[in-house]
Amino acid sequence: MNFKRLTVGTGLGLACALVFGLAACGGPDADPSTSPSDSPTVVTDPSASTLPTPEPDPSDDPTADPTIPVSTNLDAITVTGPAGEKPTVTVPAPWAIDRTQTRVLDSGSGDVVPETGLIKVHYIGVNGRTGESFDDSYSRGEPADFPLQGVVTGFQLGLTGQRVGSRVLIGMPGADGYDPSGGNASAGIELGDSLLFVAEILEIALTGPRGDTVKPPAGLPEVSGEADHPVVTIASGLTTPSQLQIQVLIEGSGPAIGAASLLEVDYAEYTWSGRLARQTYGFTPVQGYLDGAIPGWQEALVGVKQGSRVLLIVPSDKAYPKGNKQIDVKAGETMVYLIDVLFS
Repeated sequence: MNFKRLTVGTGLGLACALVFGLAACGGPDADPSTSPSDSPTVVTDPSASTLPTPEPDPSDDPTADPTIPVSTNLDAITVTGPAGEKPTVTVPAPWAIDRTQTRVLDSGSGDVVPETGLIKVHYIGVNGRTGESFDDSYSRGEPADFPLQGVVTGFQLGLTGQRVGSRVLIGMPGADGYDPSGGNASAGIELGDSLLFVAEILEIALTGPRGDTVKPPAGLPEVSGEADHPVVTIASGLTTPSQLQIQVLIEGSGPAIGAASLLEVDYAEYTWSGRLARQTYGFTPVQGYLDGAIPGWQEALVGVKQGSRVLLIVPSDKAYPKGNKQIDVKAGETMVYLIDVLFS
């Protein structure tokens, strides 16, 4: 899989689908102007309404190589090797499959993978036609992070509904793989090639903060309201801080944020005057790399764990030194952030 840097609101994914969504292929429609008198006369049983035709197979892939037998299951595929290490995937190549399927190799007990959101996996991809691996994360020495809505359809379908901690085998026909982008010549993937992935599901984005509540000291903005619709109140008598401040309100236990981590967060952004400038609560969490955020986030969030809720007070020089017209922030304004770390 090839990845690219992600800014807030964009996506990344498998080489054939770096941006969300894949187009479907279709054939030409029959000419509606053709009448029965334009066709040669065919003598048929008068009780038959149409000519006899083969029952259509919904799994037929017009791009598939007709010489390769199409399997209806993953029974012929073997996977060996311990979890956490690059597995050996044995395929009776040339091999193809009729539809995307998943077989659980090792069952996890974590959260269920949704259709969208960030996910962290170790994986290996194998071409069913050749039996050869075309990509894997194990060789790079670290798992891959990506949004599920930014990968090829078969990978998304195969992971959705599985549990964190599981290792799964996914098989997909070309229609759910690289066919919509014309194959992937650099990876040796041709039109019609069925693909196999073995994926270890390590982490998914949370739906809200999760951890131990921490009582903040006096003298800070107050947070109230429901967990998924929090409100920050900045009392008029509070002294404007001159230094960056961070206060953990809920201490998560997930992976810690690194300097260049891919994040998914919910957040609310206030000016020190108490005006709400923007928020994601009640809408959709945002995704992006920490090293692309404002300096105050980059400095304060390193080391914060997934599941945490934190309150940040960011002086203007580490937020918007020249202001931000988009959200009506003037130069010199101190900013206050409430941030839920859903993925790190």
